[in-house]
Amino acid sequence: MKNKEYWIDWAQKAGVRALKTFGQCAASLIPASVTITAVDWKVVLGTAALSAVASFFTSLCGLPELSTNTTSSDDE
Repeated sequence: MKNKEYWIDWAQKAGVRALKTFGQCAASLIPASVTITAVDWKVVLGTAALSAVASFFTSLCGLPELSTNTTSSDDE
């Protein structure tokens, strides 16, 4: 079983990844409107939030930036 530090590190990295996905999704939806006042912000934020949640759940399968080969003294 993974230790507490692993899960804290995982949550931070998965959160950063989800936040980046949120921003990318939101940024890609804004230019669909002619002017900034015509942007349907509920749709933009809702779609971006759904993308962030999907990114977070995808991270459950593994994060390449999270090293799983490190061992702590508790594992030995």
